[in-house]
Amino acid sequence: MLTLPEEHRRLFKEPFGKLHREIEEIIPLLSGHIVCAVGDVVTHNLQKNRIVPDVAVVDGYTMRSPCSRMPDVTGTCISVKNPAGTLTNELIAALDQAIAHPPTTIVVDGEEDLAVIPMVIAAPLGAIVLYGQPNEGVVLRTVTPEAKETAQKFLSHFTRR
Repeated sequence: MLTLPEEHRRLFKEPFGKLHREIEEIIPLLSGHIVCAVGDVVTHNLQKNRIVPDVAVVDGYTMRSPCSRMPDVTGTCISVKNPAGTLTNELIAALDQAIAHPPTTIVVDGEEDLAVIPMVIAAPLGAIVLYGQPNEGVVLRTVTPEAKETAQKFLSHFTRR
C-alpha cells in the first residue's frame, strides 16, 4: 500500500490537467477516445449525457458527504478497499484489470480521490481521464508520455507500507 504523507498533500490541490467549469464543455472532446472517470459526480454527469465511461471509479461520496447523484454501475463491477490518503495494491490491480476489460466500474470502500494518478499510468496513450475539482469543475487529462511521467513523479511522494 502507498500512503501520501500529510506534508505532500498540498501538491495534489492543483488540477492535474485542464480545468473546465462544466462537463458540457468536455463532451464534444470525448468522441473516439477511451474515457476514464474518477468520482461519482463526474461519472453521473457523463451518464446523464449518454456517455458510458470505459472505466469509472466511484465511492458513493462527494466532498466527504454521501453522493445524492449516484451513477449507474456499468459493465463489470469490481469492489476494492482503499482508505483515504492511500493507493492500495488492490485498487491499482483493479485499474489495470478495468483498462484491459472495459466497461468496468470500480466501487471503492474508502476514498477514490487519488486513483487519478495510477489511472493515468495504466491508461493507454490518447485516453482521457476526467475527475472533479471540488467547487471548481471537471479536470480533463489526456494521457500522454508527459502525463505518465508526471504521474510517476507524483507517486514518488508516497511512502510504501
